[in-house]
Amino acid sequence: MSEYSRLSQIALDNELQAKCSAAKKAKEFSWWNPSLFFTIGTGTVVLVGLGSLYKIQTLKAGGSVIAQEMGGRLLLADMAHPEERQLLNVVEEMAIAAGISVPAVYVMDGEQGINAFAAGFTPNDAVIGVTRGTLELLSRDELQGVIGHEFSHILNGDMRLNIRLIGVLHGLLLIYITGRIVIDWRSRDEKGNGMLAFGIALMVVGSLGLLCGRLIKSAISRQREFLADASAVQFTRNPAGIAGALDKIASHHYSSLVRTPAAESNSHLFFGTALRFNLLEELFATHPPLAQRIRRLDASKRQYAGQTPRFSSDSQAAGQESLTMGFAGGGASVTQSPHIQVDPAQVVSQVGTVTPAHYAYAKALLGQLPESLQVGIREQQGAIAIVYGLLLDSQNSALRTKQLEWLKQVEPAGVIEKTLTLSTDIEAIDPRSRLPLLDLTVPTLRQLPPEIRQRLFKCMQGLANAKGRWTLSEFALVAVLRHRLESSKATVEKAAEFATIGPIWSDCLILLSGLAQVGQTGAEAIAYAFRSGVYRLPGAGQETLPDASPACNMRTLKQSLDRLNLATPKLKQAIVDACAHTVLLDSKVTVQEAELLRAIVILLDCPMPPFLDLSQKTMTKKA
Repeated sequence: MSEYSRLSQIALDNELQAKCSAAKKAKEFSWWNPSLFFTIGTGTVVLVGLGSLYKIQTLKAGGSVIAQEMGGRLLLADMAHPEERQLLNVVEEMAIAAGISVPAVYVMDGEQGINAFAAGFTPNDAVIGVTRGTLELLSRDELQGVIGHEFSHILNGDMRLNIRLIGVLHGLLLIYITGRIVIDWRSRDEKGNGMLAFGIALMVVGSLGLLCGRLIKSAISRQREFLADASAVQFTRNPAGIAGALDKIASHHYSSLVRTPAAESNSHLFFGTALRFNLLEELFATHPPLAQRIRRLDASKRQYAGQTPRFSSDSQAAGQESLTMGFAGGGASVTQSPHIQVDPAQVVSQVGTVTPAHYAYAKALLGQLPESLQVGIREQQGAIAIVYGLLLDSQNSALRTKQLEWLKQVEPAGVIEKTLTLSTDIEAIDPRSRLPLLDLTVPTLRQLPPEIRQRLFKCMQGLANAKGRWTLSEFALVAVLRHRLESSKATVEKAAEFATIGPIWSDCLILLSGLAQVGQTGAEAIAYAFRSGVYRLPGAGQETLPDASPACNMRTLKQSLDRLNLATPKLKQAIVDACAHTVLLDSKVTVQEAELLRAIVILLDCPMPPFLDLSQKTMTKKA
């Protein structure tokens, strides 16, 4: 072979090798690579899932996590300034009217904008947060409108939806961040071409996902804000209150802006727009324009024109509302009546709602509480003493002495002395005030150290055990407080397991069997009440009716309530309806019986506002 031929062959070999190398590199950069596509897809799903799950699990600890993340300061009742005390009063009134646990209240002291938020996973762990600007610039009527707006989010399940949105967006953001990390790592490794493509793909997917997520978040949030505005007007019948707050936001130098960095991920929680947007970014705004919200409220103003605002701070208007709802005029005291008339058909429709009637009732109820109890709920020893006072027997002096002797062995002398002092005032209040009074102690009791809280539960059981046998009222009182406190500390999302009545039929019968004994005397009357409730259950008929009602004790009742809590919301409605028709057999019951029914419904995680006496309302209208 000539030298020329040999050199030509070498050149051809080099060219072929170069082409093969180029083809190999091209293959490495090919965007359609099944294995790479599978890796990216799997990695994306895993990152979104794990990132979202981690964030949601973190937020399940309660709304306090979000409030503290945004720089909120827990507002303690015994250390509150006048404007802070007014805020606490408004929150307490709304909570009692809605039949939910009184939320913890946080103040964002460094924020001068006018804004507020509600956060949490369930009503039991909800918190309300307000900025310093809200406290200093809004009147009581305007504050009521804003708090009514936030309670709408609590009652309509918006908080849980908001937390899930935060979790999903966190997962999508994590994809983008991971892509950046991969690219930065690739820049230090020239051979990692595949990882470069992987990093770019993650950034693209993360960016597009975050973009779509924010669009979805803004669309959902805008509609929920309109609904919350309308609900606040429905609660108060005073559209001028919330409209006035929005007007002040529009004219305020700081508007509703929130400066904390955490506001970016939590912007959809706020009452007003927390972030400053330019024209392009308005596409992602989580709130409707102020002008649009005010226009809708102006229409409500015309609807309620000429009507006295239901929540007016004016004393004359408050007195008129008290009369309308069956309260005595002037002092606005709660009517003392051994029986009240309640329509069982309306019980289900009232779950999770707040009406002006309920708010007026709650306001009057709080106003007639003795000063000693109003002070007691704000102090740890006082709150503990109130709980014990609610469990002390007021009819049997020997049993009461036995309870106190047992209590002295566990609690210090200061608690015993305060219990004796406050129990006298507790016995004098209207029976309908007992359950709200218990709820008013919850914010203070939440601050108890774990060991003192456990001692509280132990003493509650001891006081009830002193009788030898628990009454259903004692069971409900202890169970409601435990439900309020334990749910606020360790919220666990329980998936609804039961969509049909079959698996929990026996649990329904046990619950109705216990309720049938409330207010009924004689085997025949109890059996009739039991059958009345059973017939309201889905699929009930003569062939499904048991020969006799099942035995019901505190242990079986608690087990049944725990299982019934896993029913779907629609199925719970039917169960609540059956409970109402069991207790409210003739639509006329004692106050104690009605409050017991309300406690049982609360234990099913159905917020139940106080029962109003229909006979008083009818008499007032006729007059």
